[in-house]
Amino acid sequence: MIASYTDFGTTGPYLGQMHAVIATQAPRVPRITLMADAPMFDPVSAGILLSYLCDDLPAQTLILAVVDPGVGGGRRPLMLKGERLQFVGPDNGLFVPVVHRYEDCLIEAIDWRPPRLSDSFHGRDLFAPVAAALATGKAVAGTPIEPRELVGYDSTHDSNRIIYIDAYGNAMTGIEADGLSDERTISVNGTALPFARTFSEAHPGQPFWYRNSNGLVEFAVNRGSASRLLNLRPGMPVQY
Repeated sequence: MIASYTDFGTTGPYLGQMHAVIATQAPRVPRITLMADAPMFDPVSAGILLSYLCDDLPAQTLILAVVDPGVGGGRRPLMLKGERLQFVGPDNGLFVPVVHRYEDCLIEAIDWRPPRLSDSFHGRDLFAPVAAALATGKAVAGTPIEPRELVGYDSTHDSNRIIYIDAYGNAMTGIEADGLSDERTISVNGTALPFARTFSEAHPGQPFWYRNSNGLVEFAVNRGSASRLLNLRPGMPVQY
């Protein structure tokens, strides 16, 4: 299976164009859209979120991950091969959280280039054909690299911040919720929020934090939008 993970959104042609390449070159391989609204222009936040979403994917899934604000520049295209999963995408920090969580990955810089390579759409022209080839068992030319050679590998990425806001206005952080006491309050944008195990434990309109289904701290409002109520934005720091 190929799972696409992008910040393209669903209202333009880009996701469909990329999937069309896969359908043409790997017609028998199932494909899903894992996410089309990954943190926009933010490979590090997108990578943190991706590293947790990987837990629920079946073995032998190939993740085609394109959050690529530097498309057309000097960053390398990558393919990563792990025991359970494979990844294809840009070397811009996107895969650093994945490599830290899944240390079994073998990493290669992709040497292959297509006859037509747009300066602005490597997802369609480069990454999708490579994903289709790998998913059908074909070899793709590459040069092995060490994890420490990845862009941003040695950087300190602060997970204590909002990384994603969903359509409900819930604000997901990069903080692992395991081990945090139910008595702890967590502060964001000047507001200290109490814990609630479920939405129904909070009064309608009340903001709170909870352990989301990915094991991360998330801010929410029962029957409302935490983003609007608390004026939250991606990248905001979180204190706990």
